[in-house]
Amino acid sequence: MASTDTLVSIPVDGVELEGELVIPPEARGIVVFAHGSGSSRKSPRNTFVAEVLARHGLGTLLFDLLTEAEDQTRETRFDIDLLTERLLAATEWLRERPDTETLSLGYFGASTGAAAALRAAARRDDVAAVVSRGGRVDLASEQLPAVAAATLFVVGGADTQVLALNREAYAALSGPKDLQVVAGAGHLFDGPGELEAVADLAASWFERQLG
Repeated sequence: MASTDTLVSIPVDGVELEGELVIPPEARGIVVFAHGSGSSRKSPRNTFVAEVLARHGLGTLLFDLLTEAEDQTRETRFDIDLLTERLLAATEWLRERPDTETLSLGYFGASTGAAAALRAAARRDDVAAVVSRGGRVDLASEQLPAVAAATLFVVGGADTQVLALNREAYAALSGPKDLQVVAGAGHLFDGPGELEAVADLAASWFERQLG
């Protein structure tokens, strides 16, 4: 039995956010992706990770946190409060769908999207797991102690500034947590095998926490 793959439109704040919802047969959970600034639901890195998660029996929702017009301004791209509200709205939309309302829930956030994912997780008690890839987790510093979801930080070893921010934020997390460093990887994980390593770490984490 094949996965259901559906183009969706999520109404929020008077706009429509485009997305792609994939639900494998007998999905064990669903992961909502929060992309970084200047990116979209079509992020090749997030798309690759989502494909790996689907092969592991996990549903995925890739969606645009901003409309095309909103994405034109730097202020909106880095409005973490707005990105968080959009992620929360998409989560509520999932919870109202018969095919996803009961699935265990996880967030995968990249760069600034990781801050939105952590802030959203701090406000919902049904988020079981969060994975951050090269996350600007410092932008969620005040909310970190309230995150109960099992949280995995994945950072490139050569991404020294972000790695330092992640180590500081990691100490503030009070729930189950792990920090994995991909040796030699930069912020974009664009070296041979580096994105595959991220995807494998994320799949293992979500399988364990959402299964």
